[in-house]
Amino acid sequence: MERVKQSMRQLRDLLRGQGRSREDADDLIQEAFLRLHVFCQSEEVRNEDAFLARTARNLSVDLHRREHRALYVQERPEELGLVDLRPTPDEDLATRQRLNRVGTILDALSPRTREIFLMHRVDGHGCANIATQFGISVSAVEKHIARAVLALMDAVNRTEDHT
Repeated sequence: MERVKQSMRQLRDLLRGQGRSREDADDLIQEAFLRLHVFCQSEEVRNEDAFLARTARNLSVDLHRREHRALYVQERPEELGLVDLRPTPDEDLATRQRLNRVGTILDALSPRTREIFLMHRVDGHGCANIATQFGISVSAVEKHIARAVLALMDAVNRTEDHT
């Protein structure tokens, strides 16, 4: 019986240290002991003190979430109508300009490199699948993709150098 009292004191100290009131701590400890009892009906518990401590902490976290649930809005921001998620005209223009630059860069690639790159990055095909479709090695597919990526990276670097 003394061991149980000691466990309860330790759990109460743990929960009080987390900001729980004495009453809440006692309720959580009671629930933790109940869960230990139920769990022991079907499983063996090697370290009852650790089980009780973990259970009490988890119950405390669950209680905290329930207590603070009202503080959080359940709707997504766009459902609230408070936020306009549409791009601004400047953002829209900048996006169109970037897409045009990407299109120009991709148009400058060989048709095969462009098609392989788009199949891989846009359509999501794997290198092995593309290799089979084109009758080339996986290594050749990877080289085509790398060539396209390098061309795009060079364009980005040139743009950054001019700003």
